[in-house]
Amino acid sequence: MTQKQSEIVAELLGQHGQTYAEQAGITLRDKPSALYRLLVLATLLSTRINADLAVDAARELSRAGWRTPRAMLESSWQQRVDALGRAHYKRYDESTATRLAEGAQLLLERYGGDLRRLRDEADGDVPRIHDLLMQFPGIGPTGARIFCREAQGVWPELRPYFDERAIARAADLGLPSTPPRLGRLVADRDLTRLSAALVRSALAV
Repeated sequence: MTQKQSEIVAELLGQHGQTYAEQAGITLRDKPSALYRLLVLATLLSTRINADLAVDAARELSRAGWRTPRAMLESSWQQRVDALGRAHYKRYDESTATRLAEGAQLLLERYGGDLRRLRDEADGDVPRIHDLLMQFPGIGPTGARIFCREAQGVWPELRPYFDERAIARAADLGLPSTPPRLGRLVADRDLTRLSAALVRSALAV
């Protein structure tokens, strides 16, 4: 890594290196509740809405105590709509309240409420992880990419995970434009932050 690249990476991490999970108050671990909260966050970020509002909505849902799929299902549709409304997650509040319940039901029925079983089913195949994630209501390619970008901190088979937007931003900044070469710019513990920083800096342009 050149001195110039080192400076760019340091600036990226300093200005944009907070992950969405960190912003939402999620301490990401390879545990069912933390992974479920990340799935909810990815669902909220999948709609055409300001990312900060989606993060606030994730915080509000957690504050209400719906940190597991079973707890989400035990809430009423109106309670979920109200919680999303408190976070100003408008326009998509009613449809999202429905999708959250449907996603919780699918997670319980197919994986026993534990996304680590989805990971086991994919058996290290990253495209397969994408495909399985997109079977959850409201999770499209964007949501799957967000989940994988943030989950690489606890699922090593995802590393180094840099999606097309991150790679395009890296190229604009004069950084390597392939995931392996980008991944060598930082320690494993900072891969999630660098990937997030590239995407979030692109959104800030």
